[in-house]
Amino acid sequence: MKKNTLSIIAAFSLFFLWFSLPPTTAMVPFLNRTLVLKPKTIRVPLLNKQINTTRTMRLGLDLQGGSRLVFLLDTSKINKENVPAAVSAARDIIERRINFFGVSEPQLSLLRDGNSYRVAVELPGVKDPAQTAKTIGQTAQLGFATYKEEVVKQGTQSATVPSFIPTKLTGAYLKKATLVFDQKSGSPQVGIQFNREGARLFGEITKNNKKKPLAIFLDNQLLTAPIVQDEIKDGNAVISGSFKVEEAKTLVNQLNAGALPLPVRLLEQKTIEPTLGKENVQKSLVAGVVGLLSVIVFMLVVYGKNGVLATISLVLYALYSVFVFQVSGIVLTLSGVAGFLLSIGMAVDSNILIYERIKEEKIGNKDVAMATRLGFNNALKAIKQANTNTLLIAAILFNPFNFSFLPISGAVRGFSLTLAIGVILSLLTGVFVVKNILWYVYKIDKK
Repeated sequence: MKKNTLSIIAAFSLFFLWFSLPPTTAMVPFLNRTLVLKPKTIRVPLLNKQINTTRTMRLGLDLQGGSRLVFLLDTSKINKENVPAAVSAARDIIERRINFFGVSEPQLSLLRDGNSYRVAVELPGVKDPAQTAKTIGQTAQLGFATYKEEVVKQGTQSATVPSFIPTKLTGAYLKKATLVFDQKSGSPQVGIQFNREGARLFGEITKNNKKKPLAIFLDNQLLTAPIVQDEIKDGNAVISGSFKVEEAKTLVNQLNAGALPLPVRLLEQKTIEPTLGKENVQKSLVAGVVGLLSVIVFMLVVYGKNGVLATISLVLYALYSVFVFQVSGIVLTLSGVAGFLLSIGMAVDSNILIYERIKEEKIGNKDVAMATRLGFNNALKAIKQANTNTLLIAAILFNPFNFSFLPISGAVRGFSLTLAIGVILSLLTGVFVVKNILWYVYKIDKK
């Protein structure tokens, strides 16, 4: 049983190590062929999906730099009593649009100068923000208009002038938008579904305009004007046009995020450098490696063979942490790195508690296996209490329910999140893994 558990731990550890490496190939001389040690993607036949294996750690603005955009919110056409609500809604919609792009930990702040409102957006890792600024700044106001022909007379001549009359149906009645493809041509389209009231309005419009064009506008620009063949009662429609796939995806994201309640204008757009600078980040990494090596040397000198086991647990802790940060997409900022480093210290404390208790038990007990069992169990009580308290504090700092009397800063949340992850992983490696290794080395039976 002990060997089976250790085999599972070793298998998972090797997989985590393999996943953490970049795509790798090796030349096999005697076979005269290139062996792929780690491909960029893996196909899973049962799921019929491609899994990306090249994920890297996502760094925040203070570690990798990025872009800063400032938008001016035009409140001139909004009633004064509705301005605060419109400004707040615009900020929330801009944030949702950024989240659709998958940008790492964007920072948004609402700036006010008298009656002027601005939204400042910081985007980590975005070096060319032009397209992002364009997409964020579009109001994405969806509108529908019916076709009407007017006869215009001038002197003895007359002409029929076509025009579109706006209806009450707008994007405000939109339930959701999805990316679809035309069954015949395969071209991308945008499928839209209205809520109950929108479906009723859409049904009335299509009923009264059979065999006539129904124009669909986005930000006052005509997208398409399909001919209404029959009344549409289910509230579903398709927006077709000369879309590319990425353009259709962007439109879907904009419509799902919601239309901006007021026009916005880009005031500032610039690329900013990391807060620490590349040189200081490298120095910090070197300091971290030196510190970890110093801890390993200390454990080896003081605890001997048990120090080797402690070193193994610390290496596994670092490996598991890298894997979690890569897979989860958690953004590492300065505060997050601080929380992670603190959790390393707690992982070392767990090992020291275990081996110090074992040393104490060995003094009065010549049976090494029994002393190891008693020492480990005594240390486990203190480790559980200490780490439980730390996790409780991390939960309070993270403030998942956004209580106003607790911190809601992104930096504080980043610190608490990485601290909590580090503590959980340290319990896994410093307790579960170490226990199984100790039980195997000292031939302790599991009872």
